[in-house]
Amino acid sequence: MSATLLALLLFVNGGTAFDSDQPRVAQANKEAPLPRMTAPGAASCESLATLSAPHTTVTSAQIVAAGQFAPPGGGGRGGAVVFKQLPEFCRVALTLAPTSDSDIKVEVWLPVSGWNGKFQAVGNGGWAGTISYPAMADALGRGYATSSTDTGHSTPGGSFVVGHPEKFVDFAWRSVHEMTVAAKATIGAFYGNAPRLSYWNGCSTGGRQGLSEVQRFPSDFDGVIAGAAANPRTHLGTWHMSIAHAGLKDPASYVPPAMYPVIHQAVLDTCDAIDGVKDGVITHPPACTFDPAVLACQAGAATSCLTPAQVTTVRTFLSPLKHPRTGAEMFPGWEPGSELGWGILAAGPAPVVITLEHFRYVVFNDPAWDWRTFDVERDLARAIKVDNNTVNAINPNLTPFQSRGGKLLLYHGWSDTLVAPQASVRYHDSVVKAMGGAQKTSEWVRLFMAPGMGHCGGGEGPNSLDLVTALEEWVEKGTAPARITASRMADGKVVRTRPLCPHPQIAIYSGTGSTDDAANFACRVQP
Repeated sequence: MSATLLALLLFVNGGTAFDSDQPRVAQANKEAPLPRMTAPGAASCESLATLSAPHTTVTSAQIVAAGQFAPPGGGGRGGAVVFKQLPEFCRVALTLAPTSDSDIKVEVWLPVSGWNGKFQAVGNGGWAGTISYPAMADALGRGYATSSTDTGHSTPGGSFVVGHPEKFVDFAWRSVHEMTVAAKATIGAFYGNAPRLSYWNGCSTGGRQGLSEVQRFPSDFDGVIAGAAANPRTHLGTWHMSIAHAGLKDPASYVPPAMYPVIHQAVLDTCDAIDGVKDGVITHPPACTFDPAVLACQAGAATSCLTPAQVTTVRTFLSPLKHPRTGAEMFPGWEPGSELGWGILAAGPAPVVITLEHFRYVVFNDPAWDWRTFDVERDLARAIKVDNNTVNAINPNLTPFQSRGGKLLLYHGWSDTLVAPQASVRYHDSVVKAMGGAQKTSEWVRLFMAPGMGHCGGGEGPNSLDLVTALEEWVEKGTAPARITASRMADGKVVRTRPLCPHPQIAIYSGTGSTDDAANFACRVQP
């Protein structure tokens, strides 16, 4: 079986097992679609433990009985129920070392029966450092063979970067590609044939990982779901720091969390009804013009109003970050309607940890770096130079992915406060511009914006959506998603449905029927 796995590894990776050199990355965009391959025969789960390949160690391969999976250390928050519903599967753990300083942990889960013949890899959040067990469970429950990686480290933050530049490359992009190659080979060895289709499903860091895959290794996946991509990370982090500077550096400018609901209600009073439906959700926030000066303090009302300094802070929150010298927009701001989630970046007492650690460990290589010294112009330039196109995934030219029939499904919540929603709009629009216009690109890339949804879910709007089925219909049947129905649950019941429309269309109420029923809305470009 060792020969079988090695042959598959060599085959799916273009002849060099786990080759991660930069020339390979440059060449990836020129690769032709890979043909399918059938291995000589299937293997037992336990026999996969004896497989070997360059830079690869199989640390375990064992059957997990139906409903018996328990994540290591009690991890996998949010997956307890779905874990109990899992069918019997073969669980394979790998360690990949494409460089002398790499230590990439990977798990591959293989349904013992009922495999749908497909592979779904799932993404990470934040700095990663863990296997995404709940997302793997969702994929396995659909009949997929699935995989996830810790991206090459097991620390809870970014300190692993110090003195380990190769580990940062693993985190940025290499681990996902190496995982994909190894997972496909493992699937081939277990079932006797490679997956007929491969999908990526990720949000936040996972969204950025998906975009990196599409840009660097267009042959890895046939369809990609990339949600709320934390991208470009250098500019996203600079925006995070600007929020901290605006609201935390000077105590007089601080907006206490107790004011968020007050501001939110004022926004709704101004803009909730502009879409013709008063439902507590703003359908298209860019159309909302809100001036926080309506909450400016009057005498004796200091607990429910904004001081002049706080008005300025709120205006900063709701505005794009601009270059202090040229005025060019560098990253979008929060959207009206997102106020209840502002605490993630603005409550303090310091900037959000993921960004603080990026500047301390990646940009400045100084764990003691003081965020109060941050300068937008100087430090963004430094961040871009240090990154050198390692973690950012901003290339809009997706010709190799498009030419092999790939489909890219983007989504983002309009009330996301960790990644400004229009970051996805701007990347989508850059692809449209680079790839020949909306009519051509809509055949293979679409963006769906979710009113009232927060970061990868949550929020006050409908936030439960089946993106996997939409992507399957697109890739496997050629049916591009004209709308995706999002649901809102309360007490275990669906209380509202609303269509999500391909950007730039939005959901327009027909004027009759319940406004909680998606059937009474049509997708149209806003007049």
